[in-house]
Amino acid sequence: MIRPYVLAETNWKHLKDAEIELAVLPWGATEAHNYHLPYATDNIEADAIAIEAARIAWEAGTKLIILPTLPFGVNTGQSDIFLDMNLNPSTQQAILRDLITVLDRQGVKKLLIFNSHGGNDFKTMVRELGLQFPSMFLAVSNWFRALDRNLYVEEGGDHADEVETSLLLHLRPDLVLPLTEAGDGKERKNKIKAFSEGWVWSERKWSQISADTGTGNPKKATAEKGKRYFEAVTQKFGQLFIDIAKADVNNLYE
Repeated sequence: MIRPYVLAETNWKHLKDAEIELAVLPWGATEAHNYHLPYATDNIEADAIAIEAARIAWEAGTKLIILPTLPFGVNTGQSDIFLDMNLNPSTQQAILRDLITVLDRQGVKKLLIFNSHGGNDFKTMVRELGLQFPSMFLAVSNWFRALDRNLYVEEGGDHADEVETSLLLHLRPDLVLPLTEAGDGKERKNKIKAFSEGWVWSERKWSQISADTGTGNPKKATAEKGKRYFEAVTQKFGQLFIDIAKADVNNLYE
């Protein structure tokens, strides 16, 4: 069944006279996710969460379109992890500028970047591009920060952890190896205390912090946890899509 809010699936007959209130651009990465998850984990999550949230918004009367997921992200800290594919931030900004140019020219004046990869950071890009495209409303979201993970899983982490493993067990169990084959996702912390406290930053060298490329123990993951998380996060983003689409960007503050 064609989903008219998914650009990759819909057609010119539907779109030639359409009015779009909001475009959503999922952006993922192609990288190792411990031993047990596929390289496309971030892209699978981006597709599934964005499209289901769009269904919720569409059925509530929102005119939106989900653009195809960009499958490569910033992986500069993983340059020695085999086939972790990297786009430099400057390349991302050039791609983003070209896509915004299309939307701006064609009258789609709101864009939400739907980020699915921790290494992507679009804030400075949006600041600069916002000056170049003053008629565009540009926003950035990170689905993995939208909920309190502690309400859904038992173990922490931020890469190939219990949350991501549970989501993939729900969304694509055919691509998940048995959890007996997963590493424990133990992360080595910076010896300088300030970095762990979060007020100083340097890029993590992935091969130095993790033996299995994961950060967070996935062993307690289940499809049931993934389903519960998926339903909650898509409901939250469905409402966000509605709110942005219907908002008067010249009257956002109170």
